Amino acid sequence: MSLNKALQKMNNFLADDQLKKNELLALIDLAINIKQNPEEYSQALAGKSVAMIFEKPSLRTHVSFDMGINKLGGHALYLGQQNGKLGERERVSDYAKNLSCFADAIVARVFSHDSIQGLAEHASVPVINALCDLYHPCQALADFVTLSETYPDLSQVKLAYVGDGNNVSNSLMIMAATLGVDFTLVSPKGHEAAADIVAKTKRLAQASGSKLILTTDIDAIGKQDVIYTDTWVSMGDEDASKKAEILAKFAPYQVNHALMEKAQANMVLHCQPAHLEEEITTELFDSELSKVFQQAENRMWAQNAVLVALFSH
Repeated sequence: MSLNKALQKMNNFLADDQLKKNELLALIDLAINIKQNPEEYSQALAGKSVAMIFEKPSLRTHVSFDMGINKLGGHALYLGQQNGKLGERERVSDYAKNLSCFADAIVARVFSHDSIQGLAEHASVPVINALCDLYHPCQALADFVTLSETYPDLSQVKLAYVGDGNNVSNSLMIMAATLGVDFTLVSPKGHEAAADIVAKTKRLAQASGSKLILTTDIDAIGKQDVIYTDTWVSMGDEDASKKAEILAKFAPYQVNHALMEKAQANMVLHCQPAHLEEEITTELFDSELSKVFQQAENRMWAQNAVLVALFSH
């Protein structure tokens, strides 16, 4: 098992803009290699333990990390909501320093990016961002692994995200811009990506030569290869009156067969959990155009690539 030199300086995996194009491509290649040859990496984490902090409920992130670490020969320890929000029961710095005494790495799915940064600052072991309010880098990496399995040359892909400008779309647009992928973000007014994320993405797109298109007009989606969507109602926003308002506002942005035909797209992605008949129709979600379960599986292989890279030093 040899590691691409581009990955040998990885210390943490915190946000999508920390890696350059060659490093991201190397991670994608590594993920696909681990997926195709798992036995070659079955002892990559032998004798290593990974602490997994989860402030938020999770299915795919929890299972994919736990079983992925096991497939690499390591041990995962789940630390759930019973410990409360980071920084309340004890300081984030103390949490990081204590876990560093026992664990060889920390995976954290948290509410605030500040918590991720605090863990990385004070931990003496690698930290992996498994989701925060600003980014979802493990998801985006898995998404581009999935795209690579269909489109060997990612620079030729046109990818559109339709829906709320959130942590998933932030990571997608930043990684797309870094990789040279043309990216279109279609969001209702008032739900666009934050200005600082857009500015960062524009700089990356300019450097890679890719296009970034931002619009609130669903009819301006243009020709796309892939359309991606996510739930309109985030965790914590399930209040009935608020949900009804969001559903009404987002209704024109539903991803369905008509939109796929309009954009001439041949693949649909969704990070799940999906609220069927809201952001995506059941018919499309269950169709041959959907790669959502391949995408879900690739969470494990992408995250294993990150783990292998971090433990290679």
